[in-house]
Amino acid sequence: MFRLLDLAQPATVAEAYQTLMNKRSNTVLGGCAFLRMGSKRIGTAVDLSKLGLNYITEQNDYIEIGAMTTLRDVETSSVLNKYFNGVVPRSVSGIIGVQFRNAATLGASVFSRYGFSDLITALLALDTEVELYHGGRMTLQDFLQKPYEKDILTRILLQKNARKAAYQNLRRSASDFPVLNVAVSKLDDQFTVVVGARPMRAQMARQASIELSKQTPYAEQIENAASIAAEELSFGSNIRGTAGYRRAMCKVLVRRGITEVLQCR
Repeated sequence: MFRLLDLAQPATVAEAYQTLMNKRSNTVLGGCAFLRMGSKRIGTAVDLSKLGLNYITEQNDYIEIGAMTTLRDVETSSVLNKYFNGVVPRSVSGIIGVQFRNAATLGASVFSRYGFSDLITALLALDTEVELYHGGRMTLQDFLQKPYEKDILTRILLQKNARKAAYQNLRRSASDFPVLNVAVSKLDDQFTVVVGARPMRAQMARQASIELSKQTPYAEQIENAASIAAEELSFGSNIRGTAGYRRAMCKVLVRRGITEVLQCR
C-alpha cells in the first residue's frame, strides 16, 4: 500500500502541474489501481478528479478522451465501439475485472507506459495523439520514445478515419496480465502491426507492416509477415512465459490479427 503525506485537489490543470513540480516526491493520482499494488511513499498526492477530465467526446475529425476516463467507461462507450471495429473497448475488456476497470484510468495507463498494457498496443495501431500540459501535443509513437519527464497527460485524441483494426491477446487465465498482445490495423492499402507485452513496451513491427502493404495479402504473404514480425522484434522472459514462447506465439497472434482485419467491413 502506498503512503502519502499530503493531498492536493487542484481546480485547474495549471495548479495541478505547479503542485506536481513543487517537490520531487509529489505524484499524480489517477485511479490508484496500480499505486495500491506498490509501497511508494508520496509527498503530496495530486488528485485530478476535480478537473473535468472524465469524458469521451466525438468531434468532427477526432474522438477526444479525457485522461481521467476509466477503462470501464472506455469499454462501454458507444462512440468508441462504433469506430475501428471497436478495437479500443475490446483491448481493455479483459483487464482483471470490472471493479478494477472502474478504478483504473486511461491517462494513468498510457502515461505510465506499462509494458503489459493492452490499451497502448491497440492505440498504437491507430492514429493516436496525446496531449501533455507542459509537453504539448504529439503522436503516441513519439511520446513512447521520449524519456520520462514529470508532466500531466490531459487527453488522448483518435483521428476518425476508415481504419479497420483487430486485437488479439494471450493470457494464462482470464484475469491475468497478458503473455503477449497484438493489434493489426489497415487504412486503405497500408497495414500497421503492433506487438506488446513482449514483456517490454508495445512496439510497431515495421518490416512486417511494410511487407503486408506491398500487395493484397493472401495466405503466403500473411504467414510471411507473421514470421517477419516475430523475427524483427525482441522478446524477454518472465513468470508468464519465456522469450522463445512469446516469439512463437507472436506468429500465431499476428496471423490471426491480419486475417481478422481482412474480414472487417
